[in-house]
Amino acid sequence: MAAAAKLLRHPGRKRAGRFLAEGPNLVQGALARGLAIEVFATAEAAERHADLLTGGVPTHLVTARAAKALSETVTPAGVFAVCALPELSIADLRAPRLVLVAVGLSEPGNAGTMIRTAHAMGADAVVLTGNSVDPYNGKCLRASAGSIFAVPVITEPDPAAVLGALRAAGATVLAATLDGEQDLDDADLSTPTAWVFGPEAHGLSTELAALADHRVRITMPGDSESLNVAAAAAICLYQSARAARRR
Repeated sequence: MAAAAKLLRHPGRKRAGRFLAEGPNLVQGALARGLAIEVFATAEAAERHADLLTGGVPTHLVTARAAKALSETVTPAGVFAVCALPELSIADLRAPRLVLVAVGLSEPGNAGTMIRTAHAMGADAVVLTGNSVDPYNGKCLRASAGSIFAVPVITEPDPAAVLGALRAAGATVLAATLDGEQDLDDADLSTPTAWVFGPEAHGLSTELAALADHRVRITMPGDSESLNVAAAAAICLYQSARAARRR
């Protein structure tokens, strides 16, 4: 129980090679993926979600007070899974058709939403690079709504190396920028594509955007200065998924 509580912090997750999933949706995803090592549940949650506790994974009953110590939410769901961190690298991607790359993403809610979008649009992977947020942060896990167990999420420190590896794997690298030389409507999305998005506050650096095959802008008929990064990713990935359906 004490070891599980340490997984609420990044150093604890990194040291243990484990993370904590809270709530029936995430616990079910962890069990289905085979990542759950043990489950904690209050008596009430164990009764309500009995179907989650029959998969052969050790289950421990905890008090409501103990559940609060494991939770980052105002109203704990009462069911948690200690999970093994997946060991994935950029080298594991083979001939990807669609990849979302986020560089320097600091907001866990945005990261989780982008993972959820990538799953919905049939992406092969999400890559978080350039000192991005830990995808196994509780807020990111919840924002992903379980999609983090359905689409590979890779963390790599070096953005330039990531783009080089994706290009070597056959993907065209498209950087989403406000001053892109191509409009999204005119971009060629008929080939395998890696979409690259920069930090929430200021977008991709000029140097990193220059490493892409093309810089692509989203035309905004309104007078908004910019889009939230998760919204921009949703628009671009939808266009890629739409192009794939038409092939």
